[in-house]
Amino acid sequence: MSNEVKLFEDRHVRSVWDEKAERWLFSVVDVVTILIDKDYQAGRKYWKVLRGRLQKEGFDQLVTNCYQLKMKADDGKMRNTDVADVATILRIIQSIPSKKAEPVKQWLSKVGYERMQEMVDPSTAIDRAREIYKKLGRSEKWIQQRMSGQETRNKLTDYWSDHDIKEGQEFAILTNIIHQEWTGLSVQDHKQLKNLKSQNLRDHMSEAELIFTSLAELSTRQMAEKDQSHGLHENKKSAKVGGNIAKKAKEDYEERTGQKVVTGENFLPNKQTKYIEG
Repeated sequence: MSNEVKLFEDRHVRSVWDEKAERWLFSVVDVVTILIDKDYQAGRKYWKVLRGRLQKEGFDQLVTNCYQLKMKADDGKMRNTDVADVATILRIIQSIPSKKAEPVKQWLSKVGYERMQEMVDPSTAIDRAREIYKKLGRSEKWIQQRMSGQETRNKLTDYWSDHDIKEGQEFAILTNIIHQEWTGLSVQDHKQLKNLKSQNLRDHMSEAELIFTSLAELSTRQMAEKDQSHGLHENKKSAKVGGNIAKKAKEDYEERTGQKVVTGENFLPNKQTKYIEG
């Protein structure tokens, strides 16, 4: 299963693509929060009450069709949350009086159709990502760097997958080593600097941050290939070397330009800009 965050208007909906069943699973609370047009905590309370009412009214099967999966919470941690497929979500929507019910139904249909398109022609996913970034106000240059960086990242994770690195926790450990080495910050600390919670860090990096992230990951892969690194222990060494290569390049860039690479800048509405000292 692959975790993703979908956008409905400006609201995030956590989702998982179940490859075996070929279906989307959506966070019930995220959808409920949109329908009642309140914050996440209000959505949680509303769903808890609604779930109890549905069970009392004899809709046990509807509630049973919602089961728990780990999804990333606002604090960045993976926590269990109720998820459901499109059919179940549509039935839940019918139980909630909301002006947004029809737009959400249409959005769910669109998400399903887009996934089918991507399976037939994967390039449509890339085109769709570009369009989303444009709508969010990103420049063409930024978008190009973001897409190029993702390709570099994919080549690195492909290497890890082929050399005894487990997707998930071990990917995260190596990613954090690379990031810590070149930025001086953990991934989580960098997110905190940018005032991010559940948002993707790379989607809020500056062009320079994206470039040096790519350099660090490219260098890591090339060092791993050179040393034929296998397993977590050996790839940790490659990660440190790769991150250090980017660190030296960053320091030279900063000395020559007088500009800091790692900043607290983000693309959030009404953002407050912070900079690393030193």
